[in-house]
Amino acid sequence: MRKTLTAIALAALTLTSAACNTVRGVGDDLNSAADAVDEET
Repeated sequence: MRKTLTAIALAALTLTSAACNTVRGVGDDLNSAADAVDEET
């Protein structure tokens, strides 16, 4: 039982970490695009 809970917790932590990196990457891309538009105007 304890090994199962540990595996589930580790999987949840891994998925959460990957999701945060993805969202942060999207935010960085949006900032970069906004900066490029600002420089053109």
